[in-house]
Amino acid sequence: MADANIRIPVEARDRLAEVAAAEGMSLRAYLAYLADTLLTPAERAERAEKARSVLQEWNGYDPDPAEQADLDAELDRRLGRADAA
Repeated sequence: MADANIRIPVEARDRLAEVAAAEGMSLRAYLAYLADTLLTPAERAERAEKARSVLQEWNGYDPDPAEQADLDAELDRRLGRADAA
């Protein structure tokens, strides 16, 4: 496998290296792990659609766009409250 060079701010590199070390990994291994495990927006949307489909089949869950917006707002509110704690 060929290596690639990526230019990022030193502060970002140092933070990633610190996180990697805390996980017992080298920065190189940690970045490869992130590349293998993070989802693209399209992959996240596909998984969300699959989850909605399974839930609809299982228990009839099928929120309309307004209900989905309300649910998203409630999740944002709860996450904001957790961040403030």
